[in-house]
Amino acid sequence: MLKELSVKDFIYETASDSPAPGGGSVAALSAASAAALIEMVANLTLGKKGYEEVTAQMENVKKVAGEYKEKFINYIDEDSDSFNKIMAAFKLPKDTDEQKAERTKVVQEAFKGAATVPLNVGKDAFALLELAKTVVLKGNQNAVTDGAVAAMQARTAVHGAFYNVKINLGSIKDEAFVQNTNSQMKEIEDKVDSIEKEILSKVNL
Repeated sequence: MLKELSVKDFIYETASDSPAPGGGSVAALSAASAAALIEMVANLTLGKKGYEEVTAQMENVKKVAGEYKEKFINYIDEDSDSFNKIMAAFKLPKDTDEQKAERTKVVQEAFKGAATVPLNVGKDAFALLELAKTVVLKGNQNAVTDGAVAAMQARTAVHGAFYNVKINLGSIKDEAFVQNTNSQMKEIEDKVDSIEKEILSKVNL
């Protein structure tokens, strides 16, 4: 599994001539890194003098960020697995009309799966921005830049994941599915950049 690889091995595997892991898995890794940084800032805030009033808030941030971290780690493999299912679907026999119909159905379902995984990555990465904002504004100010990096990583994960959604949507014939997916992405895309800028504007160095 990709998530079990060392950092070095993952990078080298990404650089190989294998198409997976690709941008979707890397977007999930970016989001996992963002969640880890948020959790770290929360940990660096808890128990520190001068931050007693935000203890409960930081405990919650730590818990939620930790849960997202685990989700994103799993998404790394889910994204690559969804791509591999497309490749497997294309290898199905197509000698008879019945086989062709079944192959088309399986291919379409595989493309939907390959669009759904990064859609979930992007939606969950977007949710990280609120947590990043909390640690930047109220967390240990000695680690404020870590919170800022988390915000940037989360924004990158959103855009990176959604690019992978869009390339798969181009192969999906279900217009309702495509329209609904595009609508979900647009709602987030309209907000994500401005939220990141707002967070970074709070970092005074």
